[in-house]
Amino acid sequence: MQNKVAVVKSNIYFLEQGISLLSSITDDQYSFNNGKYFKSGIGRHFRHIIEHYTSLINGYTEKINYDLRDRDLKLETNRKLAISKLRNIIDSVEFFESNFELIDKKIEVKSNEGSGKLDTPWSVSTVRRELQFLISHTVHHYALIALILKTMDVVVPEEFGVAPSTLKYESEKETVKAS
Repeated sequence: MQNKVAVVKSNIYFLEQGISLLSSITDDQYSFNNGKYFKSGIGRHFRHIIEHYTSLINGYTEKINYDLRDRDLKLETNRKLAISKLRNIIDSVEFFESNFELIDKKIEVKSNEGSGKLDTPWSVSTVRRELQFLISHTVHHYALIALILKTMDVVVPEEFGVAPSTLKYESEKETVKAS
């Protein structure tokens, strides 16, 4: 059973990492968008992450369509709303911990393949695979968020925006060095 819920715990870890970061920055930093080096400020990245998780939560019983997101623009400027939504997502993701039989449930997924002109086909996936995707997706956006914050001279935790496999590799490398 522990292996069944590891992906849930990992998602919760990264969502809590986001809450921690959001709790450490100001509203102005959250909504800042200089337009010169980046067109998507921190708030826009968090909105995107939140809406992908919401797509999973709303669609895991049948179909997940990542292209039909709400795109709630208030999330781009309201840091406290983003924190609240992330907490709600954690509560929803925790549901899979006590209902781990759903982790391997087959579902259909739709996500833009980049062409924009053709209708994207549905693909078969599982809740586990989509939770794995969301970890990768979230970490990717966290890396961009970290970079944006660094351009504003904000100190970001060293592990923020670093892939789990990289963290594991570096940890193992340090263990070997210490031996």
